[in-house]
Amino acid sequence: MVTSTKEKDLEIVIEQALTGTYREQVVNNQLNEPSAGYLATHHGFQLGFSHDFDPHFALDTRLFWAFLQNTQQEELARFQQLNPNDWARKILERLDRSLKKYGVLQLLKKGLDIDNAHFDLLYPVPLASSGEKVKQRFEQNIFSCMRQVPYSRSSGETIDMVLFINGLPIVTLELKNHWTGQTARYDGQKQYRNRDLSQTLLQFGRCLVHFTLDTEEAFMATKLSGANTLFLPFNKGHNQGKGNPPNPNGHRTAYLWQEIFTKQSLANIIQHFVRLDGSSKEPLEKRTLFFPRYHQLEVVRRLIEHAGQNGVGKRYLIQHSAGSGKSNSITWLAYQLIEAYPHNQTIANGRALDRPIFDSVIVVTDRRLLDKQIRDNIKEFSEVRDIIAPAMSSAELRESLEKGKKIIITTIQKFPFIVDGIADLSDKQFAVIIDEAHSSQSGSTHDNMNKAMGKESDELEDAQDLILKTMQARKMRGNASYFAFTATPKNTTLEKFGERQADGKFKPFHLYSMKQAIEEGFILDVIANYTTYRSFYEIQKSIEDNPEFNSKKAQKRLKAYVERSQQTIDIKAEIMLDHFIAQVFNRKKLKGKAKGMVVTQNIETAIRYFKALNRLLNERGNPFKTVIAFSGSKVVDGLEYTEAEMNGFAESDTKDYFDKDEYRLLVVANKYLTGFDQPKLCTMYVDKKLTGVLCVQALSRLNRSADKLDKRTEDLFVLDFFNDTEEIKAAFDPFYTSTTLSQATDVNVLHELKMQLDEVGVYEQDEVNRFTEGYFTNLDVQQLSSMIDVAVNRFDLELGLEQEAKIDFKVKAKQFLKIYGQMAAIIPFEQIAWEKLFWFLKFLVPKLKVQDPSDEMDEILNAVDLSSYGLARTKLNHRIRLEDEETELDPQNANPRGAHQDDKTKDPIDEIIHNFNEKWFQGWGATPEEQRVKFLNIAERIRNHKDFEQKYKNNPDIHTRGIAFEQILRDVMSERHRDELELYKLFAKDPSFKTAWTQSLQRALGV
Repeated sequence: MVTSTKEKDLEIVIEQALTGTYREQVVNNQLNEPSAGYLATHHGFQLGFSHDFDPHFALDTRLFWAFLQNTQQEELARFQQLNPNDWARKILERLDRSLKKYGVLQLLKKGLDIDNAHFDLLYPVPLASSGEKVKQRFEQNIFSCMRQVPYSRSSGETIDMVLFINGLPIVTLELKNHWTGQTARYDGQKQYRNRDLSQTLLQFGRCLVHFTLDTEEAFMATKLSGANTLFLPFNKGHNQGKGNPPNPNGHRTAYLWQEIFTKQSLANIIQHFVRLDGSSKEPLEKRTLFFPRYHQLEVVRRLIEHAGQNGVGKRYLIQHSAGSGKSNSITWLAYQLIEAYPHNQTIANGRALDRPIFDSVIVVTDRRLLDKQIRDNIKEFSEVRDIIAPAMSSAELRESLEKGKKIIITTIQKFPFIVDGIADLSDKQFAVIIDEAHSSQSGSTHDNMNKAMGKESDELEDAQDLILKTMQARKMRGNASYFAFTATPKNTTLEKFGERQADGKFKPFHLYSMKQAIEEGFILDVIANYTTYRSFYEIQKSIEDNPEFNSKKAQKRLKAYVERSQQTIDIKAEIMLDHFIAQVFNRKKLKGKAKGMVVTQNIETAIRYFKALNRLLNERGNPFKTVIAFSGSKVVDGLEYTEAEMNGFAESDTKDYFDKDEYRLLVVANKYLTGFDQPKLCTMYVDKKLTGVLCVQALSRLNRSADKLDKRTEDLFVLDFFNDTEEIKAAFDPFYTSTTLSQATDVNVLHELKMQLDEVGVYEQDEVNRFTEGYFTNLDVQQLSSMIDVAVNRFDLELGLEQEAKIDFKVKAKQFLKIYGQMAAIIPFEQIAWEKLFWFLKFLVPKLKVQDPSDEMDEILNAVDLSSYGLARTKLNHRIRLEDEETELDPQNANPRGAHQDDKTKDPIDEIIHNFNEKWFQGWGATPEEQRVKFLNIAERIRNHKDFEQKYKNNPDIHTRGIAFEQILRDVMSERHRDELELYKLFAKDPSFKTAWTQSLQRALGV
């Protein structure tokens, strides 16, 4: 007899795993009577029978009454005595009304109140602190499984399987089988979408979740809405993408009935995961039910289990991509860590076994929404409501603990004070959850954090750097465990929080990859449509002398000079606007609500772009408005600008204004590049060097899916003026799948650095000792400053150091600070000499003045003029394909660095200009001298055109002047097209060349 591969056989597999038997076996043994239907068990479920299902109430009535009679007989008898004739009908009708109003989740948690009686409908999973009675009660719950459930009152339709608790349905399942040519992804979902939603069982809130699965994949929905039903994957992931891995012992989806559909698992999900958003005052159908996705369930359970087995003092790195639902994962984890208990007396560390491992959970985040979400979740999960508090200082931390607060929420910039507070409260144990992914929504976070760390910088630093700096020179105390959530771990983050493997590599504790998020449809592939523009320049000398300059640095500074000029920005702004209006705005992408972001190099460039875009929009009748975002104030061309002044509304309102339909373009430098969620963003114009984590975070502003706007990957578009596709690929590859660290940083380099620094003679060891002793005994700051000034004077004058020697010393000192600062918390030994030198250098380095090697480059900007600028598209709608393999990051460079490793090739300025033009101006075959002659010839012909004086030169109307010039230029180019065929082709076919050519001629004519 051949093996059966029908759908029914998948039903039997699941039923047998849950109950230990299956319906056909019972029927064949003539045991189809209810009392004999429950034989040997596996997960301890009972068999349910379809004739016991009441479709009107969506209830297994036999098991519902059995549960009440077995567990609450006295309460039921009292109610029966008061209502002798219709007690059953009254209970069922009250149950039905309550389910329609509140949903099954609330009734399972809070029970049913009717008249003066109360009936529990689910006994919760016992905790370690629970008494024996609680444990016995949980065993009295009746978990059951029913196949071919006749859910419809009007037809004979059935649902393949339903799981019940105490007669109440909690999970429905539609099963499909690949071997019969049907799949859950298509046929199962279609079947649910075509069901009669007027039937009680399928109404929102009567069940917790509706699953469709086959032998390969599983999908779930919490609300059936016909054709609009949203199904989410409930898969483990395979090869760090969608789907499920092969199962050597059975079907790929067996984890559902083997792991998820156990008694303890389902009760745990009900008690600690499933939540109903919104107020109980709202109609049930207006609310949203959240059921955890597989990776959310897994990561929280694994973390809780690991904490129970290993106790406090551990570090965990959770690498979860955007689209993973980190907000929910963090809130579920925060609440459950409160009730995490040690598994044995050793782990309890002298505390009682029924005392939670952690006295408090500290959530470090800058998401205001997360604060509210945690509070709302706790209301549902906890009987005690007032257990959450903010803490912005170590004093507030202590106060919150004294008041019995279990969850304490703080911000990243206040994190240093909290770490100090944890160290002071050594008798308490903490869990610290760090949410770094959305840490710079306001832009001020990094500024404040830098100030808290005693650092002033214009550079953008992300939260990983700032959190690691907070921990510098602080040994990680044994009374805290750290749980760090990030989508883009750096090498230093992996080393600080990752799990060290047997081969010395570091890996995240849990992974939900960008690849899986994209393949499952939770985020869009932002680099699927990537277009790069290559800039072409011509630089001409404006002075005759030929100074020598460092060639490599000169090239870099020349490019920066060209890119920030108003001429260049005007050209690029016009290209951006032409594209956005024609391809996004006029095409009414995202149902007419699509928005774009312009990413610029710095605040000055952002201001210039904002003004250029507004000028161009004004010429085109202002079809929409632009917004600019930057922190603080900036002086450009002698005028001071602020974000609020330029936008015309408060800085705090920028995000809300940009959400309005009238605002379509947002111009930024660093602000809003990370942590800014705006699903209407679908287009980005990049004029900034993007690398590493910042590149991924910046471009990921576009990847938020928006089903209500029909947002798809093909709607996304990136136009990049600065980077090439290989650079973008290199940035994304490490975070597409899994990120690991190849090995630990070699801290022995600190010995070499210290020795090299000591040899210079800027400080004496006795001075270092006296300074650190004074610093840690609260010596007056003036005395400390004078100690540092002794070393500064030696550096500046006494030692007679050459400029390069000064630079070399400062570079090595900063490298020592960086490596020791990041490694101090995890070095498994004490090294007092390093610790002392760290604190001495921390105060010395800011006072060491050296000439910036780039200062000489300022000379070169006075020696050249920008005479023409053009752009050519090099990659159009390019699909950047990322690597599926795990990416290994190398540890930070531990080789001692100095000032002697630069490329010192010196070239005369003529050679630099030649090389520069050769590299950046390849679109036109003529030599630079020929270009100049042809250019001047065309300019002269324009000047002699019959309409030049009247329609252009003396025309006060800007708009008609522009039109007139375009017409004159077309006339001249047409006259010359036989003699200048190559030039004419570029002019006619390349819009970027035409724009550059036109604007250059206008400037040359000086009108």
